[in-house]
Amino acid sequence: MAVISTIMSWYFRKRMMVIENAIVNSGETQLKVLNRLLQDARNTEWGRKYDFKSIKNYNDFKSRVPLQDYESLKPFIDRIMKGEENILWPGEIMWFAKSSGTTNDKSKFIPVSFETLEECHFQGGRDILTFYCANVNETQIFDGKGLLIGGSHKVNSFNENSYYGDLSAVLMNNLPTWVNLLKTPDKAIALMDDWEEKLEKMANQTINENVTNISGVPTWTLVLLEKLMAMKNIHNIHELWPNLELYIHGGVSFEPYRKPFSQLIQSNKMKYMETYNASEGFFGMQNDLNNDAMLLMPDYGIFYEFIKVSDSSSDNPKTYLLGEVESDETYAIIISNNSGLWRYQLGDTIKFTSLNPYKFIITGRTKLFMNAFGEEVVIDNAERAIAYACHVTDSKIREYTAAPIFLNSDKDAGHEWLIEFEQAPKNIKDFTLALDSKLKEVNSDYEAKRHKDIALKLPTVTSLPNNTFYNWLKGKGKLGGQNKVPRLSNDRKLVDEILSNLG
Repeated sequence: MAVISTIMSWYFRKRMMVIENAIVNSGETQLKVLNRLLQDARNTEWGRKYDFKSIKNYNDFKSRVPLQDYESLKPFIDRIMKGEENILWPGEIMWFAKSSGTTNDKSKFIPVSFETLEECHFQGGRDILTFYCANVNETQIFDGKGLLIGGSHKVNSFNENSYYGDLSAVLMNNLPTWVNLLKTPDKAIALMDDWEEKLEKMANQTINENVTNISGVPTWTLVLLEKLMAMKNIHNIHELWPNLELYIHGGVSFEPYRKPFSQLIQSNKMKYMETYNASEGFFGMQNDLNNDAMLLMPDYGIFYEFIKVSDSSSDNPKTYLLGEVESDETYAIIISNNSGLWRYQLGDTIKFTSLNPYKFIITGRTKLFMNAFGEEVVIDNAERAIAYACHVTDSKIREYTAAPIFLNSDKDAGHEWLIEFEQAPKNIKDFTLALDSKLKEVNSDYEAKRHKDIALKLPTVTSLPNNTFYNWLKGKGKLGGQNKVPRLSNDRKLVDEILSNLG
């Protein structure tokens, strides 16, 4: 590993200079990215439709190309999935990242080009290590192996030339050879479909490895760590992996997991770094171990625009370039990337904590949601599930709200639904099962987390007395008008407040 450490140190020193230059000149870097995207895609069907060749500047671009979402791009993506080329991006796109569903589909499929893999996702993976090594001079991270943990890794094919899976599956199938030398478990195990069988094999393979770093979704990581500790009959994972020093996480808020991780990994040298890596691209990462905010990476083949959340419902919202954003303002993110997502509304919201350099925190989604565990339950999922449960149990509801049940020593992770029925079901358990069944049907991420009760348990449904929500709104001075009960929350503030008011 000494040779690898030497090579890595050389690479990271060179890369840090490039990163620093891109960050110092973020505005100029972003305009170069836009010009390159337009140049590369000028002869695609999309490029000809909007005459990319004649676009001279950003004002031309935003006035000519309308804002998009998945539904508006779906007809083009469907054609690409069938093997058509040069539609949104030049050449053939073979890989698609399966993500949570939209109003009309259980899942959406995000195109992932070779350029996005290499210049964005894999570059992001290299850069998180660049920043870590800059923060930790005496790191021994390359003296052992990195444990890569994802969610569902099943890979499927649309046809003989195109494939899909969750983002981790797409990345693992395309990892450079040198990365495979430094990671565990083997690809054959990592890509297994059955989670319980995969968990067993992962545990057996990694139990004798010198694991120095872990990357993965917190939910699944905790499950694996707990299994390993049970197998070894230990109470601290450092008894198994004494050289473990870094956990790289992202996708969901880490706050609910800090305490469980600190209980399982008891070491002063353990460090945590957050990344913002989505199916659509690798957007940012924590570059300072002492600051939770993430650094926006301007040179990954992604051109950014931002819309103030306060203006997001407008038919023609004003968009802002990176150099025009303000700190402490909440923005919805718009991206154009090197897989052919043009002025694509990502659905995430962020707030900049620093403008020199551009650092941000994720504040949520543009729509109501629950995503404490990577399940990405949106309001459409909830409404459809509630309607189905009412139908099959011959019940009616007046109001409802839902929030996560966070994992701790007394409770399993899951969702809690507070429902005020106008006509209650004869059996609340039947209602709960129907609700859960429909959520799994309409949301593939929720379905994966609920698989065999490993990550999320069956929801808890609590029937509330009449007028509970009315009295809550009245107490807030929010009766009438446009005021309404928030349907979904990503924290327990509202749910706990309502329950406490019941006495």
